[in-house]
Amino acid sequence: MNLSDRQKLFLDAAQSHFGTVKPPRELFGVSNSAKIIEGGIQLGIVNLANVRDDAEGIAFACVMRFPPEDEVYFSVLIKKDKAKLLLRIADMKRLGAAIPGDNSDVVETNDEDLISQTEPPGTSIKYNTNNNNVAIYLGRDGKLWMRNKGFWDSLDFDRTGIEPPIAPDQIVVALYPPTASARRSLLAREFIGWLGTMVGQEKIHELIVWTDAVTLGTAMQRMPSAIPVADIEAAIAQLGGHYPNGEVRRFHAALNFLSHKHFVILSGLSGTGKTQLALKYARAIHGLTTNSAADPLLFECPVRPEWTDPSGLTGYYDVLTNRYVVPTFLEAVLVATAHRSSPVFVILDEMNLARVEYYLSDVLSSIETQSALQLHSNGVPLEGTTGTSVRAELPLPPNLFIIGTINVDETTNPVSDKVLDRASVIDMSTVDVLGFLASLEARHPELELACAAIAPKLTEIHGLMQLHGLGFGYRVIEEMVRYHNFDALHIHSTASDVTDQLLVQKVLVKLRGAEKQRSLLNSLEKACNGLPRSEIYVQRLLSDLEDFGSFQAMR
Repeated sequence: MNLSDRQKLFLDAAQSHFGTVKPPRELFGVSNSAKIIEGGIQLGIVNLANVRDDAEGIAFACVMRFPPEDEVYFSVLIKKDKAKLLLRIADMKRLGAAIPGDNSDVVETNDEDLISQTEPPGTSIKYNTNNNNVAIYLGRDGKLWMRNKGFWDSLDFDRTGIEPPIAPDQIVVALYPPTASARRSLLAREFIGWLGTMVGQEKIHELIVWTDAVTLGTAMQRMPSAIPVADIEAAIAQLGGHYPNGEVRRFHAALNFLSHKHFVILSGLSGTGKTQLALKYARAIHGLTTNSAADPLLFECPVRPEWTDPSGLTGYYDVLTNRYVVPTFLEAVLVATAHRSSPVFVILDEMNLARVEYYLSDVLSSIETQSALQLHSNGVPLEGTTGTSVRAELPLPPNLFIIGTINVDETTNPVSDKVLDRASVIDMSTVDVLGFLASLEARHPELELACAAIAPKLTEIHGLMQLHGLGFGYRVIEEMVRYHNFDALHIHSTASDVTDQLLVQKVLVKLRGAEKQRSLLNSLEKACNGLPRSEIYVQRLLSDLEDFGSFQAMR
């Protein structure tokens, strides 16, 4: 979609929103896009030579560009202050005619009707007899200011006499390029928020102008069940995933065996790749070949421990902004509703940090009964904070795939049968140390020596701990390898000394238990022979077991 097409679509949308007869006047020149100046924004230059007194109002449309590719289109409507606008237009022409025959000079007159107008650094403002090139500014006071000759580089000066200032009725904004999630660069989002601080949040309205389909390739418009599982496994491996125990196949089957419900919980030790499996699976389904590529159909929703009701997922009406707050989960539902032919993935990360039954109750009910989510009781859709209209009721679409991850330890809440009955639970506690090291070395040949240095002792220690349910995950293994590699490049310790450090810092700190784990500590003491730090650490735990009947490394 080229620039002129985008402009036309935005102008049509703004005109429709404002309900005006004529479209907004364009400020879309090549060198005429909006720019931020000290104390406000220069919207651009517009021809106001033929504004009629009987006009119902006037709107200006312009664009603000943010790197690398974001554009904020916005249009300012003036209706209540139309008389002030007309007065200012007439006054500029009058001031330009104050010096007959040469309106290019600085205005200098003793006419009592003319107010002395100055701007930094104290020079008088120039005016023209014609309003065919009027520079429009929006100050941080929320008012529009105009001049028909020259420019201001700053609005931070006394503007007394450059009157009357004009208050906009509304400002509509639209973001380009479109993405399914309506998420933008931080700069573009902050700019919209800044507009709201100047004119009032209640005057800012975000429009969805461009369809998202232009950003969704054919690979993003296919359901997972239509893709051979071998292709999915290969794509996940290419993305760096290591799942040698059939996790991908089990996950794929659990997520797709029902056409109306796609809800899977990945459970297991911390660091075993649960979240990464969900992320890499979604990217593989969407045809993405890198972990850094933007995926508009993938939503990560970290669960907060203070969640006690569904609002963290399904949102709420904010009376201060007169909008419906759209959290990440609801955004995913809205996107899936808008794009029924595309699979949309939402990940509830560490979902048992809070009581799942409390915050997920509405979603669970909707999953089970296939009924709609009850979002609010308003008879008409509410404007959402992402620019999307939010209806009172919203069914969960069949192309929404919900993936939860849970860690089972003392920091989390138990998950009730009510939740487990509605999901497929896949345990991912089995860790293949040697296989992962081989995979890591294949992807990063520079880590070959580090992998070789740590493999024997790490495999031995992991085997002992896993027998007692105290193993560790792939995250710890990779970090230990990279630590080894860093030390070899920059510090030059012996390999055994580095391994000794790492066992204390990354592995033995996980140990806890009672008399039942005495055999584990005895075995670890023998395995750590020749590694003085680790050996002393285990001996301390054995001493605690003798004295207190239990032990915990981090006490």
